Amino acid sequence: MRHVIALSFAAALAAAPLAAQESEAEPPGEIAEGFSLMEEGAKLLMRGLAEEMEPALEELQDMAKEIEPALRAFAAEMGPALTELMRVVDEIRYYEAPEVLPNGDIILHRRDDAPPYVAPPGEETEL
Repeated sequence: MRHVIALSFAAALAAAPLAAQESEAEPPGEIAEGFSLMEEGAKLLMRGLAEEMEPALEELQDMAKEIEPALRAFAAEMGPALTELMRVVDEIRYYEAPEVLPNGDIILHRRDDAPPYVAPPGEETEL
């Protein structure tokens, strides 16, 4: 497979000087043979890349099928909690990276340069 890519690339590079030489000799308005050679080299290169990537893409598709149930379960369980978190956190950019305490608690520290926090309407801030 790699040989196909290398040959395609070499063909494209070899066609470039040929295209420049032929375009000078041809009358304006006609397509130079070199350009069609470059186009063919580019097609071979793309075909080689597609063939090279095909096994990886198939493997990725298989992996996606395997983890889909777990992702659906995660979304069903964590979706409401993440929605609540985003409702309370006004802008994520106003917070530092989360700090995980030894007991598993997670603390979000508000950055010093963030504007004052305004709680959502009808909510009290718990301290």
